[in-house]
Formats: sequence, structure tokens, C-alpha cells
Amino acid sequence: MSSATTTREETAHALLRTHGRTYASEAGIRMRDTPKPLYQLLVLTSLLSAPIRAGVAVDAARALYDAGMSTPHRMREATWQQRVDALGRGHYRRYDESTATTLGTGAEFVGERCGGDLRRLREEADGDRDRMRRLLREAPGLGPTGADIFLREVQGVWPEFRPHLDTKATQGAERLGLPSDPAHLAKLVDGEDLARFAAALVRAALDRSVADSVEAARTAPTASGSGHGGG
Repeated sequence: MSSATTTREETAHALLRTHGRTYASEAGIRMRDTPKPLYQLLVLTSLLSAPIRAGVAVDAARALYDAGMSTPHRMREATWQQRVDALGRGHYRRYDESTATTLGTGAEFVGERCGGDLRRLREEADGDRDRMRRLLREAPGLGPTGADIFLREVQGVWPEFRPHLDTKATQGAERLGLPSDPAHLAKLVDGEDLARFAAALVRAALDRSVADSVEAARTAPTASGSGHGGG
């Protein structure tokens, strides 16, 4: 193994140790291949799709779930004002009114198009990533960016879509000196870690300080229990 390959693998694992948590886990979603967490991920994806800080989107998702809006039925039952108020508690104020409307129509989409279960879209896609992306874009408020966010996060429980390392993730890879080709990039970590790895790469793209913290972790003496770990 060449020294360059070793360095890239060290960087990838340092990134996982320091920033390897999915956005879903930050929002309190326990990802499984079941209807509720998949719907919660769709809500989070819709919030992350807006031009707003990721931390605000995560807080807003938590506020919606805490208010009971964690299933399509409960989201539809909530009034528009209840959605606006929950988003406000998560400090998601700039787009709160339009997003409250989109969340309502999105819940209707999941209920009517998918019978409340996004696994129906998975079955329709039949392992075809491009088809899955198109199906996700049928959801109100989800464009190409939203489809990529959902696939980045869901690859932990829908392995047929691995590796999903989109443009934002590869931008982070370039900043860290890692390969920008998704296939080569994916080889640096285990398949089960790809969702966490993708989220960490996105953080590197969004925040220049991530690269510095990863380099410090890579060159520091090995210590058990360091870093953030899970996601």
C-alpha cells in the first residue's frame, strides 16, 4: 500500500472519528427501514433543502417531532399555524410560512402516493438510483438537492443505493485532499459507514475548520474513545 493511500485512509477515518454522525442522528431520528423514521428523514430533508444553516434545519426537525408531527397522519392533522409555531421554536423563521405549507402537502403526498410508507418508492425504484431520485422529486419541496440529501442519509438502511456521495460530499473530499471520484472515495471506509462518511464530507464542504480538525486528529497520537463516533 502506498503512503498516499495510507494518508487518505487515515484522513477518512479521522473524519469519521471527529465528524462522523448523520444529520438524521443529530435530529434524533433512529434510522431503520420502517415508515416512521423514513418519513422523519423526508421532513428533515425538506428542511435541509432550503438555503439555511444545517444546524437550524436539524433543530427545526426536532421541534416538529417534539410537537408530535413525526408521521404523515400527525403532520396532516396539525394546523398550518401549529407547524409554523414548531418551526419557530427551532428558529427556522425565514421560510417558516412556506415550509409549513410544504410540510402539509408533503404529508399528503406520502399518505396518498405511498400509503404512508416510503418503502413503496424503494420498491418502485428496484435498486435504480436514478429512478429513486426521480421518485423522490415527486415529493413537494424536494428538488435534485433534496433527493441527494435523502439518498446520502438513507444509504445506511437502503444499501442498494450505496455509495451515494453527491457533489456536496465530493466538494468536501477535495477540501480534505481525498479523491473526488465517488467510487474511489467510497473505498476508504466500510459500506456501513458510508452514510456517516457522506455527512462528514458535507460538513467539510460547508465549514473550512473541519479540515483543520481532521488534520489535527489524523496526526495526533492514537487515543481510545476520542472523537464523536456514532450516527
